[in-house]
Amino acid sequence: MPASDEVAIIGHRGARNLWPENSLDGFERTRALGIEGVEFDVHIARDGELVVIHDPTLDRTTEGQGPVADRTAAELAATKLRDGGGAGVPTLDQVLDVFAGSAIELHIEIKTDVTGRRYRGLEQRLVDVINQRKLHDTAILTCFAPRALEIVRGIAPTQRVLASVNRRSADAMGGLEKAFERFAAMEGCLVAVEKGLLAEKLDYCLGRLGPEKLGVWVPNEAADLAHWLAQPIRQITTDRPDIALQQRSALGRRLHND
Repeated sequence: MPASDEVAIIGHRGARNLWPENSLDGFERTRALGIEGVEFDVHIARDGELVVIHDPTLDRTTEGQGPVADRTAAELAATKLRDGGGAGVPTLDQVLDVFAGSAIELHIEIKTDVTGRRYRGLEQRLVDVINQRKLHDTAILTCFAPRALEIVRGIAPTQRVLASVNRRSADAMGGLEKAFERFAAMEGCLVAVEKGLLAEKLDYCLGRLGPEKLGVWVPNEAADLAHWLAQPIRQITTDRPDIALQQRSALGRRLHND
């Protein structure tokens, strides 16, 4: 984590606006930036392997088509990422190997399949990987669906979790206040709120959670990043962590000079 008075910077999907999202090369470059965390997404392949890709289908980010869950890990590895220099969809193990020995936070998002359903047993699988690799100090399991996080906590009561929230997900839970009530039942649960919603509800969110549990996603422009870096929140999740680093450094210099 950064100095106590600084907002942590998390690279969204391996800093997807700098290099191909959720790519091994992108993760290696993201690690080298010196930011505090990286966010990425996990699905289950047809053969049961855990793979890292955002969408439940291949169409947007690869040269393939169809559901991720219809392909084996080997087939996904052979499916080229768009602008990825020939690289394919990586496995979770490959991504975790990139960050081995690093103190960088790993924000691992629990995804759903092409029908929007939870993958059977994914929460247990991820908890097992965290235990096997001894990632308790760095791994944070994240999801839009609170039920997935509740399952995680049922399996591993001390596992760090983060709930992602936007207008749609909050409305599905009966509104932001009801959503926060549910998150509060998971002790220590972090919450990352979409920037437009958080801008409207910042005072409420800070009052309900406190700055140590609140984050924002996904500001990418310099002015927007500068704004959120100056707020009393824990973290920002961004596609442009390079700009975020520049803005955080500039903010630190201004505060020092003042």
